[in-house]
Amino acid sequence: MTDNVSHETLRVIDCNHHPRLVTEGGVVVEEVDRFLSAVEARGLSPRTVRAYAFDLLILYRWLEGRGENEARTVNALKQSDLVDFIRFQREVKANPTSINRRLLVAGLFYRFLTGEPIGAGGERGVSLPGPYYKGRGRDRDLGLHRIKAPRQRSLRVKTPQTVVEPLTAEQARLLIGSFARYRDIAIVYLMLLCGLRSREVITLNIGDVGFDEQRLRVTGKGDKERVLPLPTLLLRCLSDYLRFERPSVCKTLSLFVVLKGKRRGREMTVDGLRSLFRYRRRDEKIENANPHRLRHTFGADMARAGVRLPILQKMMGHEDSKMTLKYINLSMSDVAAEFHRAAKEIQRRYTDGEDK
Repeated sequence: MTDNVSHETLRVIDCNHHPRLVTEGGVVVEEVDRFLSAVEARGLSPRTVRAYAFDLLILYRWLEGRGENEARTVNALKQSDLVDFIRFQREVKANPTSINRRLLVAGLFYRFLTGEPIGAGGERGVSLPGPYYKGRGRDRDLGLHRIKAPRQRSLRVKTPQTVVEPLTAEQARLLIGSFARYRDIAIVYLMLLCGLRSREVITLNIGDVGFDEQRLRVTGKGDKERVLPLPTLLLRCLSDYLRFERPSVCKTLSLFVVLKGKRRGREMTVDGLRSLFRYRRRDEKIENANPHRLRHTFGADMARAGVRLPILQKMMGHEDSKMTLKYINLSMSDVAAEFHRAAKEIQRRYTDGEDK
């Protein structure tokens, strides 16, 4: 990118399903275009590539606003500059997870341009995460394997661990009762009873539903497929939707389509799906009504029912079991119920069986 092009005019456009960083005059940022093409060649999903493009857009705009004596190009970045980038992101209230992803993308882009990691020679005044410290009195050995310190630790911010409260049975029934169409109820059941993501629901095709086998083929993140069993309740709802609501003539093989308006018979979009829940939160006053909450409720319900972690991980389509554990963190109601159960048993032990 030439020095006389202002980063403030940059924007991301989609060109033949390929995101590009361009100026207001349509000039393509060549180094970013080559980087995104390399990312696509690795097989990352279009959504990930697009997220990388927007992360680099934020990075370039931040570089443009820096002072004359500070690094204003990606090639000149140091770890200490990324600390300033973190401060900038915190000032605009960016989510810690988003900050860490942008730091990762900045590091990947720097390595792509220079062939070396940022701060390869080491710098003063930069706080990096500890490589393997586990607390006082704990060693570095885990089972049969020794935890090795990585050569280069990445700069990142601490992400708070939050507990997402799943829907209660009453909230779930209220939400399901607010829908009148078989299509919408089937969508809720796919999230609540099968744990599907919004985009996984939208990308389902009619052929993915095996009514005879009572199975569903799902294409998840990274185009990874998994097969899930279908509950009888959901099968019946899908059958009613296909028989009574889905237009007989559709221009798509997508399972869920628009039922009225100019786009009748066309595939449903993620925004259209999310609007179903947005209206419930606004008009029906149903709190916590969103697809992510339903998926989390599925994970919590499966854990309560005693489903083992490896099986739940496979059902939810997670690469890492740590991600599955985040979805099944016990809610306060679960903790309270377990506490009172245990406390009652302990109390009987010390009161000769009396329940006081």
